Amino acid sequence: MVKNFIIAFLCVTSVSIQAQKNTVSPYSYFGIGDLRATNSVENNMMGGLSVYGDSIHINLNNPAAYSKLGLTTYTAGLSRNEYSFKTNTAKENASVSNLDYLSLGFSLGRKVGLGFGIMPYSSVGYNFQSERTPAGQGTIKESYTGSGGVNRVYLSLGFEVFKNVSLGVTSNFNFGNQESSGIQAIEGVQLGSFNRVSSRINGFDFNFALNYTPKIDEKHTLFTSVIVNTQANLISRNTRTIGSFSTANGMDVEVVEVDLERQGLARTGVQIPTTTTLGLGYGQDKKWFLGAEYSFQEMSKFENELSPSNNLVYQDANTIRFGGYYIPEYTSFTSYLKRVVYRAGAKVSTSGIVVDNKEINDFGITFGLGLPLGQGSNFSNVNIGFELGKRGTKYGDLVEENYFKVNLGLSLNDLDWFKKRRIN
Repeated sequence: MVKNFIIAFLCVTSVSIQAQKNTVSPYSYFGIGDLRATNSVENNMMGGLSVYGDSIHINLNNPAAYSKLGLTTYTAGLSRNEYSFKTNTAKENASVSNLDYLSLGFSLGRKVGLGFGIMPYSSVGYNFQSERTPAGQGTIKESYTGSGGVNRVYLSLGFEVFKNVSLGVTSNFNFGNQESSGIQAIEGVQLGSFNRVSSRINGFDFNFALNYTPKIDEKHTLFTSVIVNTQANLISRNTRTIGSFSTANGMDVEVVEVDLERQGLARTGVQIPTTTTLGLGYGQDKKWFLGAEYSFQEMSKFENELSPSNNLVYQDANTIRFGGYYIPEYTSFTSYLKRVVYRAGAKVSTSGIVVDNKEINDFGITFGLGLPLGQGSNFSNVNIGFELGKRGTKYGDLVEENYFKVNLGLSLNDLDWFKKRRIN
């Protein structure tokens, strides 16, 4: 009964991931939108570390960690984001709720694990306006909106090749639709103009991982990892319409479909550069762990032929993460709080986006709890996490984005998922 429910839930909610609005950030205007974190709630609450993996949780960003899985694990993540946007002259608030991922992982035996799932890859959801009054003219009002995003389905395989050495590979298929619109209206003029672009995006990328986790002594383990997310070569099939509309009622007056074939823009390439992550950690199994990671990406090589911008340049991006967990007493039967997993971490990143010579940076702190759902052989758990952070700047007529994120992750484990019961 439970298995049937989980399968039905995965089918229904996979459609929900594709339909939802995942962001309201003005910075989703750039590139192909906000590139989403690809880790589970458990890892995100440790600053987003990918170097750590265990036998009962799925590590979405490190396929080599599937070799550690000892149980069939099915997991889902939800989040609620509260935003506060500030400029030099205004302040606005917004919020959005998301289904972040759905995933299933299981052991194939002999230190081999397999997993698959679906999650958002990037999200677009901006809406902003500007006004200016040139000398001797009426006020010019401009509005820019965007929606949609790119989702991904993935298949991961991890296996131990030598003692303490594991390799993993993930194949990602990315797909989605994005819509953008820009309109301009001049005070006292009956007609305004618009420019609308629609894109269907798809393509593959791959994630390779190498983990080395030797025992330092009887209790302690060293965790090291190298993860390479290869360049995503996406294809965007585009249409563009321009025209005019009535400023009185907003109705279109004239609509012209632009011949993008003649311009060579009907089918364009979107290249998202390779990201390399180096991780290092140390800890005692089922007791504590501390780790750090450094990621770098050659965003200076980012290409999107359809969306050039005069005030935007890309430079290489990098991120530093650190975090860990602590369990007071994993096997306690007398105190529930002693079996709770306490997690915390932080991250600092430069996005590689430079707008009007201002770098768009991001800083966040994370913390959360892993709540066991049973004792003994029941390793299922609910994970609750929180993230506080700031991105961008309000200087130079830009937007400072402050966010508070609440994460909820459900990780259910079953030893007998693929075993036929003799007695039902």
